[in-house]
Amino acid sequence: MTTWTTILIASAVVMGTKLLGYLVPASVASHPRIQRVSDLLTVALLASLVVTQTAGAGSAIVVDARLIAVGVAAVLLRFRVPFIVVVIVAAGVAAVLRLLGWAA
Repeated sequence: MTTWTTILIASAVVMGTKLLGYLVPASVASHPRIQRVSDLLTVALLASLVVTQTAGAGSAIVVDARLIAVGVAAVLLRFRVPFIVVVIVAAGVAAVLRLLGWAA
């Protein structure tokens, strides 16, 4: 199977899943338990992507400037610092750590 075949099959599966979502009755979709699960699932998927991109390098787990920068960003977000400031400070921390040679 070529790369393009895989992409086309995956695209068809995603489109089919999206179309199936339109067939779910509104009474089911508006149930409080379903809404709660979908809200939590979204957060869990986003968190897993952040962790994978932050601590992963291929099949290894690494601790480098990215992990420290995300930690700094988490602390700043906890103190309700504006998001643009969080991004700039976290990028600055990562850049300084990389400049000092503690990074990938």
